[in-house]
Amino acid sequence: MKDWAEVAAFALTLPHTEASTSYGRPAIKTGGSMFVSSGHEAGSFHVRSPFAEKEVLIDTDPVTFWQTPHYERWPGLLVRYGTADADRVRVVVTRAWWDMASITRRKVFGDRP
Repeated sequence: MKDWAEVAAFALTLPHTEASTSYGRPAIKTGGSMFVSSGHEAGSFHVRSPFAEKEVLIDTDPVTFWQTPHYERWPGLLVRYGTADADRVRVVVTRAWWDMASITRRKVFGDRP
C-alpha cells in the first residue's frame, strides 16, 4: 500500500464502508465509525487496533508499525506506506473494520481475521 489512495481503495472493498473524514482528515468508516484514516504523520496512515495487538505489531515489525506519543493513548497505530508485507497490512485493516462493524455484519463476514 504505497499511498492513501491505495489504502482507501482497499478499505472501501470491505462491506458497508464509506469514504468520510475524521478530525478533518480523509477516513474510511463503517456504520459511522472510523477504522482507518490518513492520519497526521507524513508517510503513514492511522488504523484502529486494540492496545495489546498494536503492541505486538510494533514489537514484531517496527519498520512498518509505529506510533507517536499522541497515539500511545489511543487504540490505534501508524502504518508506513510502502511496506514489504502488504498482505499483513491488509489483514490489520480488515481486523480494524471487523472490530468496528456491527454484530450482524460480523456474523455475515465470519470470524475476525
